[in-house]
Amino acid sequence: MDVMPLLLLVAGSAAVAAAGRRVPVPVPLLLVAAGLAVSYVPGVPDYTLDPHVVLPLLLPPLLYTAATDSSYLDLRAQARPVALLSVGYVLFTTFVVGCAAYLIVPGLPLTAALVLGAVVAPPDAVAATAVARRVGLPSRITTILQGESLVNDATAITAFKVALAAAVGEGTTWAGGIGEFLIAAVGGVGVGLVLMVPLHWLRTHLTEALLQNTLSLLIPFVAYAVAEQVHASGVLAVVVVALYLGHRAWEVDFATRLQEEAVWKMVAFVLESAVFALIGLQLPVVLRGLGEIEGLDAAWYALAVFLVVAVARFVWVYPATFLPRLSARVRAREGALSWKAPFVIGWAGMRGVVSLAIAFSIPLTVHGGAPFPERNLVLFLTFTTVIGTLVVQGVSLPPLIRLLKFPAHDVQAETLAEANAQAQASRVAEERLDALLADERNTLPAPLADRLRTVLERRRNAVWERLGQVNPVTGETVDDTYRRLSREMISAEREVFVRLRDGRYIDDEMLRTLLRRLDLEEAAAYRETT
Repeated sequence: MDVMPLLLLVAGSAAVAAAGRRVPVPVPLLLVAAGLAVSYVPGVPDYTLDPHVVLPLLLPPLLYTAATDSSYLDLRAQARPVALLSVGYVLFTTFVVGCAAYLIVPGLPLTAALVLGAVVAPPDAVAATAVARRVGLPSRITTILQGESLVNDATAITAFKVALAAAVGEGTTWAGGIGEFLIAAVGGVGVGLVLMVPLHWLRTHLTEALLQNTLSLLIPFVAYAVAEQVHASGVLAVVVVALYLGHRAWEVDFATRLQEEAVWKMVAFVLESAVFALIGLQLPVVLRGLGEIEGLDAAWYALAVFLVVAVARFVWVYPATFLPRLSARVRAREGALSWKAPFVIGWAGMRGVVSLAIAFSIPLTVHGGAPFPERNLVLFLTFTTVIGTLVVQGVSLPPLIRLLKFPAHDVQAETLAEANAQAQASRVAEERLDALLADERNTLPAPLADRLRTVLERRRNAVWERLGQVNPVTGETVDDTYRRLSREMISAEREVFVRLRDGRYIDDEMLRTLLRRLDLEEAAAYRETT
């Protein structure tokens, strides 16, 4: 097996993503553009998306990291709009795009058109999360977009299976399709509910952070594989498990949390970068399959399907947002709502690699050995829809949000809430310390007891100091100055330790021990002021 193309993909996409953080263009779009450009470089191999790799190997970890970073409580509070988008909108788009493609493309059977509709129906979890992080959307909108993108893949994959069964001649009915959808949904949630408690128990009872994080890397694949084995939705199983583990993450050892955060940030960065680059790299593969279709005809079909996808989202979002608010109970619970939030939600429907992976899983033939009708055209229209949403909506979304002038985050109020929470926690911690020191079994020298109180006081004051004025001379806040001075002191100590090692006064093993202690001190200083 030649691993060089894989290494080039990972290294190249990571380099582009790192460079993209320094420019105002959204990183996903840069990666797609880089993939498009590289795909025509002589000697670059074909990176054909294999659905047997993308769905079980890339989708679970991406869903897992997005779900653990989400808030179960916020998602529960937004359950109605999330459900309407992740289930209702996907089925609506499948039907609307399918009917439109059937009317627009001559000779395209309705069953194949519905397959196309199911393929392009789900907005992408990676794209939605990346854009939400970049543009700083209001928390309610971000929660709705994240919640939608966590669940809608399950709806789309099930709808695709039903439409595909009809297209290849396996025979299916509306009742059978609805039954398959319910079995997949209920089964996926059920598998997640069954797995989440024992997996959490295992995480909390493993004694080493290394073992706990190894388990953390395996969890999304285990949940997905178990659910798919019983013909349930692996997507929903991963999401349920991840939401539960994220909600109970405070019960895990601190070393595990620190390692897990670093590990999953790296995994998410590598996978997200590679996924968007892969989208661009598909162009030669897709274009070669078009064959006899005229260029202008193909462009017209692509534009028409893209417009239907974009318009259908608004057609669904506004009624789904405002019709439930005809109820006085809903209005009282959710408060006033302007047209701006649903407009942004409607415009934020970027498609991604999941749509392409599903499209590439369309078989070459139907029952009887005949070719699948217009398979290459379906692949092409999926590709152009994904690229179109990333380019048009991905580029225009940040300036659109600035134009709509959403209320900015109240940093002062958030810091005040954080300071109040820290003050309450510090008061309880101080009471716990006093009670422990009163026990003769916990005798501690006065300097060490004072150090515990000093650390607690510093942690309590750090947040309040953030509310203070910026230093007029340096432009730094108090916590910026504290962090800078702390790092300067630690850097001086580090240089001495290295000099002593080089002079053979201490060995490398002792140097590593001393440097790790300084690293932890530096991490503590950084975290106390951020």
